Amino acid sequence: MAELETQNLTAAEQRVCALIEGRAGALLDDLRLHVGIPTGGRNTAALDETRERLTARLGALGAKTELLPGDAAPDWLYGRDLDAPAPPTAVCERLRDRMPRVLIAGHLDTVHDPEGDFRELTIAPDGKTALGPGCVDMKGGLVIAVAALECLEEAGIDCGWSFLLNSDEETGSYHSDEALASAARAHDVGLALEPALPGGELAVERAGSGQFCLRARGRAAHVGREFTKGISAVTALAERLVRAAEIPDPERGLILSIGPLQGGAATNAVPDLALAWGNVRYPDEAGAQELIAAIDALGTAGDALPGVEVLRSFNRPAKPMTPGTEKLALLARGAAESLGQRLPFAKTGGVCDGNQLQAVGLPTIDTLGVRGGGLHTPDEWIDLSSLAERCQLLAVLIARLAAGAWGAAGADESKTKVV
Repeated sequence: MAELETQNLTAAEQRVCALIEGRAGALLDDLRLHVGIPTGGRNTAALDETRERLTARLGALGAKTELLPGDAAPDWLYGRDLDAPAPPTAVCERLRDRMPRVLIAGHLDTVHDPEGDFRELTIAPDGKTALGPGCVDMKGGLVIAVAALECLEEAGIDCGWSFLLNSDEETGSYHSDEALASAARAHDVGLALEPALPGGELAVERAGSGQFCLRARGRAAHVGREFTKGISAVTALAERLVRAAEIPDPERGLILSIGPLQGGAATNAVPDLALAWGNVRYPDEAGAQELIAAIDALGTAGDALPGVEVLRSFNRPAKPMTPGTEKLALLARGAAESLGQRLPFAKTGGVCDGNQLQAVGLPTIDTLGVRGGGLHTPDEWIDLSSLAERCQLLAVLIARLAAGAWGAAGADESKTKVV
């Protein structure tokens, strides 16, 4: 605590920060433990173990846990395992009367192959950084959030909160979409644990995201004997891909990218099926509608051959800076400055569960996790000093929300329902 600018911290806030500083070694041990549990690739056993470990600790703080069954996801999504059960979402609730209802949201899944070589936390020789699958996205965020709540309790600071843990954020949160929306409607503010942006910034605006699939159909035929009877689905798809390449307008924030591709089973057969999967990003609802119209125009009508069917799902609306988001972000910045930290604001084209939480009216800030980089790669790394620093930030912010910085539960006018 010697280096902290503590003149703007209350005595209770100083106590909780000292407790967190004393836990520095435990935070690292906890991160090492969770990084070593491979929750990528729909690894059900690892997801269950991580969920059980975290909910047990939250239960010890008095939270009641409800496991919500997973929703169905579109069967055309790329990489979806139709045989795998939809994972549940855990909601651990410990709310308080006359206190703002704070929703903390974190995801258990990573993008990393559970059978791959990248499987554990490796600390750099200088001890300042470490590599590990999911160490910043978002095992570090989960570790600091649970520790912050434990230290608040130990410091005698009563807070009302719920903690949502889903297992499919990296694939769009389709299975947890309704759980996210339901929880958002029942709370006053949202705090999501995505890692900080590269310079430690807090994301206050996010693009929206959508998924789509182009499914081309033709007529199969033997290339040598009946080539003229065949109708190539691959050729039909290729023509659409050329047209799709004209859709993006990055200067206006309209992004469209296609890949992977699939088509044909043999070189000596005219292919009767070809598929392409893509992703879009957009700055607002008008941009979403423009992209929808352009993608839909790639399809064909009726039973024509070749035929192209367009399948799409724009499930993560854009997340603009709303009055509620701004108010919450400024409270977070005030907490950071009281700790001698900087908290710049920034925009990002990335998406997360914060998009879905705010889409139903919950003011949400969603880069309160640790600092690092290399997300989704074998070079994912964490700034180890951010474990304690961001844990303190989160704890002080939650303490101030509980103390009335936001207003009474359900009374704040900055929460605007979006229909």
